[in-house]
Amino acid sequence: MNEKNIFGTGKYEGWGNMFSRLHKDLYLVLDDAWDIPLNGDKGYYGSLIVDSGRFPTLLGQTPAQKLAALTKKTKALGWKGLGLWICAQKAPNLQIENDTTYWTERLNWMKDAGISYWKVDWGKDSKSAEWRTWLTELGKKVAPALIIEQAMTPTTMATAEVYRTYDVENVISIPHTIDRVSKLLTALPKGQAVSIINCEDEPYIAVGLGCAIGIMRHSYNGNLPTGVQDHAFPPVGKDLKSSLDEETRAVLWHRIALPFGIDKTDFYIDTAILHDYWTMKTNETWLKSHDKDGYKNAWQAPAIITRGLEKPTVVIKTGAFAPYILASKYPNGAIAVASLGRTIDREYLKPKADVTLKIDALDKPFGIFGHYSSLTLQLDRPISFTRVLAQDLAGEIPVDITKQIITNGNKVTIPGALIDRVGLSAATNGDKSEPGMLLVFQK
Repeated sequence: MNEKNIFGTGKYEGWGNMFSRLHKDLYLVLDDAWDIPLNGDKGYYGSLIVDSGRFPTLLGQTPAQKLAALTKKTKALGWKGLGLWICAQKAPNLQIENDTTYWTERLNWMKDAGISYWKVDWGKDSKSAEWRTWLTELGKKVAPALIIEQAMTPTTMATAEVYRTYDVENVISIPHTIDRVSKLLTALPKGQAVSIINCEDEPYIAVGLGCAIGIMRHSYNGNLPTGVQDHAFPPVGKDLKSSLDEETRAVLWHRIALPFGIDKTDFYIDTAILHDYWTMKTNETWLKSHDKDGYKNAWQAPAIITRGLEKPTVVIKTGAFAPYILASKYPNGAIAVASLGRTIDREYLKPKADVTLKIDALDKPFGIFGHYSSLTLQLDRPISFTRVLAQDLAGEIPVDITKQIITNGNKVTIPGALIDRVGLSAATNGDKSEPGMLLVFQK
């Protein structure tokens, strides 16, 4: 984590230029190590002082001035703002005893520098819900424009603006992340949790469940600069570094319908559980205890989760795998539905189902993500429209599909082949992302 890698133009540099089409929608977050020296002295973790060895052009400036300069450089690239990874502790090397003094000073730096986002992670105080809640409240008083994301302590969702599902292994990330979201939705009594859930780098889970996205994958495909396979993003299974278009589709859907807090809608979590597993080979995970040939990396998750909608009907062929189905009605009325694949042995499967979703109107946009045999939208009255437009969310040109869908009384069915064709029509050559389609009914 240094100035050249983020803002430079050399090989493997220029991280700040990635996902340029989406910059205005995203915060660029400097992750672990921006505030410790290059010698790795961990006693500076939590200092929140930009290390001048890592960012040499900032040498001689005050902490707030350094942060302001980084904010300016970040926004000059078009990003919505600058975020920071935060170690959940006072830096031991600074020897400041009073918590309030320490964190108030740093929050004032953030306010003065225009820092937008904190990702509060591990550290001495990371497992203390009391401390995290206190930090959230202090932040609201001192730097009210700063978004403070919490993690590890679900009770903090009663106050935190954003709550992170936390790290997962990418070879088994879909069931693991769905399981974590389901547990967070039920962690506190109804109405108490207010946080927007950040489900990390699972964009179609995010759109399907109204969560925020924390993009981690990147466009430097292939091995690490050392020549070793990238163990965090191995080229197996879903192969995330070859699936960048889905980030674009999901973020652009969030221009239409913003992520929303847990308390904003009711939810349904299916009692049926799907069981996935990945048979590991070496260098396919960052988790050392799983990094061995033949290890069965298993996870399970609810088959269906909805927010603001009834349980959909899901029909599969006898003996076939069922996809995970997620669907949400956003506070502005837009509806998203996602069909997600399965992880079995050493394959990422893309099973299809006939999905029927009950809705109350056709007057808002629909986001349809993943593969289907068919998707049927069912109202409680006869369906009426004159025209239906669809568009790959990664594209810019809508197409008229009015004559390609099937209307029957109070139901309208979109064939899965049509979703595949339109939802991938703007795909980048070689990209492995699944479809993401915008659907609009016109009267």
